[in-house]
Amino acid sequence: MRSLVFLLGLALAAGAQQQPPAKEGQKQRDLKFETEANKPPVKQAAAPPQIPRSYALVVGIAGYKNLPENAQLSFPERDAESVYSILISPEGGNFRAENVHRLIGPKATLSNLRKELEEWLPSVTKDDDRVLIYFAGHGFVFQNRAYLAPYDITQDNIAATGYPMDRLGEVFGTKIKGKWKVMLTDSCHSGAITPAADAAFINGKLLDLNKNVFSLTASRDRERSYESKEWGGGHGIFTYYVVKGLEGLADESQDGIVTADELAEYVRRNVREASGGQQNPTSDRGSFDSDMLLSYLPSGVTPGTPPPPKDGTLVLEANMDGVEVFVNGRSVGVVDKGKSLRLPGLPPGTITVKGVKMGYEPDGPREEIIYPGTESTVSIKIVIPRRRPKAAVEKFDDGLNHYNKGNQEEYKKAAALFEQALAADATYSQAALYLGRTYDALFQQETAATYYKKAIEIDPDYLEARASYGGMLLGLGSVDEAIRQFNVVTLRDKKNQLAFYLQAQAYRMKDMYAESIESARRAIQLTPSNAEAHFWLAESLRMSKKPAESTAEYESYLRLSDYDSKIGGKLNYYVAGFVFGMGKKKRAAQRDIWKDLRSMAYFGLCENSKNSKQYAVAIGYCQKAITYDPGDAFNYYLLALNYSYEAQKTGSLEMLAAARKSFVRMLDLNAELDEAKFARQNIAAIDKALQAQ
Repeated sequence: MRSLVFLLGLALAAGAQQQPPAKEGQKQRDLKFETEANKPPVKQAAAPPQIPRSYALVVGIAGYKNLPENAQLSFPERDAESVYSILISPEGGNFRAENVHRLIGPKATLSNLRKELEEWLPSVTKDDDRVLIYFAGHGFVFQNRAYLAPYDITQDNIAATGYPMDRLGEVFGTKIKGKWKVMLTDSCHSGAITPAADAAFINGKLLDLNKNVFSLTASRDRERSYESKEWGGGHGIFTYYVVKGLEGLADESQDGIVTADELAEYVRRNVREASGGQQNPTSDRGSFDSDMLLSYLPSGVTPGTPPPPKDGTLVLEANMDGVEVFVNGRSVGVVDKGKSLRLPGLPPGTITVKGVKMGYEPDGPREEIIYPGTESTVSIKIVIPRRRPKAAVEKFDDGLNHYNKGNQEEYKKAAALFEQALAADATYSQAALYLGRTYDALFQQETAATYYKKAIEIDPDYLEARASYGGMLLGLGSVDEAIRQFNVVTLRDKKNQLAFYLQAQAYRMKDMYAESIESARRAIQLTPSNAEAHFWLAESLRMSKKPAESTAEYESYLRLSDYDSKIGGKLNYYVAGFVFGMGKKKRAAQRDIWKDLRSMAYFGLCENSKNSKQYAVAIGYCQKAITYDPGDAFNYYLLALNYSYEAQKTGSLEMLAAARKSFVRMLDLNAELDEAKFARQNIAAIDKALQAQ
């Protein structure tokens, strides 16, 4: 065991090399694995459901000692090893490795089969246990009696050299104890042992219906059970889907638990479809607890809906008396100099604010953010006497009303009106800005860029236009030009927290970690409740090898963003027309960005814990990352590494099995990553380690 795990460690060391910069459009994970003396506080992973003490016997026979060449099978031994691996995995059956016995190939003699079934299991099992028997190999029928075929069966004496299925039913039903009993059989005539079979055929002793026996067999009576290289490079079709189901694909409810009913339905449906109806797995729905837990997968739990966000408060102040304020196009009151107007109970998100005074140009409209549970102050300054043509102002105000409704059809109407306003007054920089924002929201970024540039050309000091333009550029991946725009804003306006926050994100994308940290800290100083500023600060601290500080900031982000983002409106997706996350400016991403950032936060926590050698803690964080983004190969790769390191640390076969599962899942998702070759090396090393036991 130790030498094999050492070989595994060589592959892991190779896999820990720094990856190259992410290609455009790819999510950056920056897998840099360093050791850090400062250890973040240990966080306990969420407790799993109550899983009974569990025992299993796994049998797989491909080559038979006494059968002719044309009767030999190809894949039952691989099938059995796959079942063993998923059974002992903490991301699967959750059986302890020492409680799972295997009879593979020549070890699966009739004598050994009897010993395991009739001596070992009856001696160790108790009434509250979970017990599973898996058999892959031949099944025969002789004189109206069904037999499982041990390695040393002879065709001319099946009765004496085979293991009677009715005897298996009797032993499993009456001698082996347990509250949950599972029988999985993948043999040519395994359908004969299903609880639905004729009672006379199994001597009425197959099942004790009071013992919750779940019997899932590869086929019906008189059907063949098929195997082929088509399924996972070489498996029996039944076992292939049993393993896939236990790995999580059968988890229809997405609660991280695969029940007996879920597995039966998943296997039956997929085997029937894959075999063109020639093979139909069977189970007896009436004889087992349909909620029987067969597999627990912490990474497969769908995150629950968080609570709604707390309302925010807007405080308005003005430099003149008699300033009427409009929020999202609606008048909310009049503000006098030295007297503020408080507007509590506002839903979080982006709003437009405009201050109006007769005879003067309005201040705004400009976009402001309402953060959950936070009081935000907006200062309105009326300074320039009115000079806009009335027709231009009317078209602009009408367009703003459509813009504030926030859907594609209304955006189209708004764009037409803003264009008319700009045509009526070629110096109307606000109309140009909102044309940029509107076309950005319509996913017409080239047109949007034209109008953003127009607004800046009309008024080079129009900082809001520069910030909006930079935000769009950041969303498209044009990070260098985005940084240039943000720099102009932050140099001229030291209180523009939004520009500082976006600047922090842009610097992080360019691996300018010190600059990102400075900008993020400034954004947080100005608005402590800006969750995403904490996120980008955490990212840059992690990449600067400061895991303890990074962990604290990730936790702040998760706490501040833990609310239902649907209810939160545009917050967490768009702020002042900006998109969070490079390369995410697309319709489908509007709901996903919140989950994406939470996944990345847990990924960062996972890596911080790994770098502090807290592998068990890291595993819990990586599992959470996967619950938010199960399609990210990097999440599975880092989880697999942590399982592997924990296996080296503890000598745990169960952790090796879980590592294998995650490496395989990573390859399923993206086999082209640079880390893929290390994943394959680790899988090979793990297989050797598991098979050697």
